[in-house]
Parts: sequence; C-alpha cells; structure tokens
Amino acid sequence: MSKYSLLAGAVLSLFAATNIAHAAVSADEAAKLKTTLTPVGAERAGNKEGTIPAWTGGVAQRPRKDGEAFPADLFPDEKPLFSITAKNMAQYADKLAEGTKALLQKYPTYRVDVYPTHRTAALPQYYYDRTFRNATTAKLTPENTVDMQPGGVAFPIPKSGWEVIWNHTLRPKPVAWKYGGTNLVGTSDGRLTLAARFDNNHDTPNNYPEQTAESWNGDFFLVRFTSTEPSFKTGESILVRDNLRTGRAGWQYLVGQRRVRRAPTVAYDTPDFVASGANYFDEADGFWGMPDRYEWKLVGKQELYIPYNTNKFLGAKQEQGFVPYHTNPDLVRWELHRVWVLDATVAPGKRHAVPKRRLYIDEDTWGVAIMDGYDAEGKLWRHSQIFPVVIPEVPIIVTEPSLVYNLQAGGFSFVQDYVGEYLTVVPPRPDSFYTSDSLGAEGVR
Repeated sequence: MSKYSLLAGAVLSLFAATNIAHAAVSADEAAKLKTTLTPVGAERAGNKEGTIPAWTGGVAQRPRKDGEAFPADLFPDEKPLFSITAKNMAQYADKLAEGTKALLQKYPTYRVDVYPTHRTAALPQYYYDRTFRNATTAKLTPENTVDMQPGGVAFPIPKSGWEVIWNHTLRPKPVAWKYGGTNLVGTSDGRLTLAARFDNNHDTPNNYPEQTAESWNGDFFLVRFTSTEPSFKTGESILVRDNLRTGRAGWQYLVGQRRVRRAPTVAYDTPDFVASGANYFDEADGFWGMPDRYEWKLVGKQELYIPYNTNKFLGAKQEQGFVPYHTNPDLVRWELHRVWVLDATVAPGKRHAVPKRRLYIDEDTWGVAIMDGYDAEGKLWRHSQIFPVVIPEVPIIVTEPSLVYNLQAGGFSFVQDYVGEYLTVVPPRPDSFYTSDSLGAEGVR
C-alpha cells in the first residue's frame, strides 16, 4: 500500500488495540467537547488552507416540503470547484483513497467532482448531552466490547482503533425511520440489474429520548425489511437485532416454506443473498456488524475527498443515477473532509474473506466514508463508498447507502440504495415489531 499523508501530530500508533480495558477520559479532556472539539469529538476549527471550514452547528432545521419523498439537495445552485480524472489525479493523490485512484484508472468515464465543503452534521441536543456523559463514563472492556450508557457517541475522544470502530457501529442514527431501497448489481460488462427492491424499517433503541441505563437491554440497531421485487422474492423478509451485550440475532421468512427460521449467517463475510451474493453482509454501511474478527489499529487522521451531502444523487431517478460501470459523476457530490484512518487485520484464530481493510471514518458523523479491502496477497480488491444523506428535520446525517466495487473482477453492488425511493422519519415501533413472531404473522397474511 502507498504511504498516506497524515495531519501533523495525528499519528496515534501508541494507541493500537490491546486487550487492556481503556478508561474513560478525564473531565478536563471531556471539556474540550465544548471548546476546541464539536459535541461529538470532531475538530471545530477548519484547516489552515480554508478548504475545510469550521463547524458552526451544522445544517439548520427545515420542514419537509409537501409531497417531498426524499430530503432535497441542500445546495442546488453550487457548481463543482474542479474535477479529478485519471489525467490529473497525481495532483490530488495525497487526498484520495487507493480505491478511488483505482476507479479513476480503471474506467475512463469515472471522475470525482469536488464541491465546496459544508459541515452539515448536526444532532438534537440530547445526543450531545449523552455524548458528553459517555466521554467520562464509557469504557472499552477487556473483551473489546463497550461498557456505556445508552445513546450518544461512545468515545468522542478515542484512544484506540477499537474505540473508533465502536463509534461507527454505535454512531448516531434517527430514533426510527423507514425507507424504500434497492440492491443493485453492476455487472463486469457495464449492465445494471435489480437484485431486490424492499421496504426497510429501522429502530435504534439506545437513542430513544426516554431510554435510561436501567431500561436499556443493550439493543442498538433493529432492522426489518420485506422484499417487493423481483416477483420471486416478493414477501421474503429479514429481521436483525444487534445487541451490545449479546451480539447479532437474525431471522428470515421464506415465502416458499411459509415459515421463519433463524439466520445466523446474516453477518460477517457471508455473501449477501439479498444482493445475489455480490457483496458480503458486513460490507453494508461501510462496515456492518460485530467487529470481533479483526484487530483494529488507529493510524491517525487525514484530509480526504469523500462523497458528502449526496442528497441530489440519492434523490434522483434510478435511470439517471448510473452510467455503465459506475455511478453518474454528474450527480455525485465530493467534498474535502477530515477522516479517521483505521486499519483492520484479521485477528489470530479468526478468518474473513477480506483479510485486511482500511476504513476512512468521517470525523463529524463517525460513519465510514470509504473502505478499501485487500486480498490474501495484499492486492487491492474491494472499494466501498458510502453516500451520506442529510435529514434536516431531525437533524441528522444518515451514512448507510454503500456501493461496493470489485476492482479485480469488475462490477459493483449497491447496498441499501435510496436512488428513486423514499425516506421518512417515523415514531418508534414497539419492541414486538422486531420479533420472529411478528415476522411470521406478516408473512402469512
């Protein structure tokens, strides 16, 4: 792998993951969350060049317009500052992930349009209050799990790679939301096919405003979706419950069998059958699931061009969103942001189809922005891009739609694609909505 240009003083190798429990930060250090750091731990100041602005509170709240199925583009009148192509990418190499460079070299039609950077990340005040509390109370356990109270960012001032990956895993999300999505597969000859269309429901019980340490059972992400296309998949459903203490539990409703069965393989490097096996389950969201198969090393921080404020792309019609081999460069907005650089290497005694990964995690949202995956020979193999959507009425940025390129075989898989779909924030559902009994009851209706 090539060398990466890291921000001065940000190399944090002494904080490499260990099996020692990490204490929470001191009250004096936590106080930075109200001065030099944002309430979730990013640097408030911009960079010295002025190409990354200071954080001043994020996007302002606005009501959803009548008939607006998807949050609109916040900057419809802005034009790209410049474009990066294979011809000029050497000029910007220190701010491009290796996978982005590979795409530019592989596909002559691919380009990166760079827009002015807007630090739109914002959260309701109670998220900030819980993050401030977690800064001095949350701990990484000897088993590399998290001892924390519900809600907020667990480790806003991280000291290890494990803390950063848990920040991504437990990152702020809407309390409850629903959207239409598709899993699209781009083939090596440039065609685009529909693997599945579905209606998806999410709840994050740790973020419920009324949740307390006494009432919280450890659930942090509940997923229930039902396929609506193609016809032979209609009615198939998957239910996932992610719990901080017990890990992942999954169920699947099979229409042909008219029964619910446990689905323990909806995790890790199992090929994602919803996407016709074109990606691994833990490649959703940049990284989705329990992090226990890897060792996590915090490399440092870097300025990087990443997809950001991509409401325009995600709100477009599906036929406009793609060209052969990749997304439509005319619609995808890239910006310069600071990211945490995190290396994942398969842990001793564990196995994974992607033995080494490098993740770039946005400092303002704690969501993975880009992931590069390497094969057993150390060759670049996979490249994931996550497309953040700003939901001003919460306010929050959701970092979920993820596109996984197979750089060796060609083609891609777009997981949780919102393009041409809808997204809405909804009231929390009862816990019974996310049970195997309810999944079966819906299937037989």
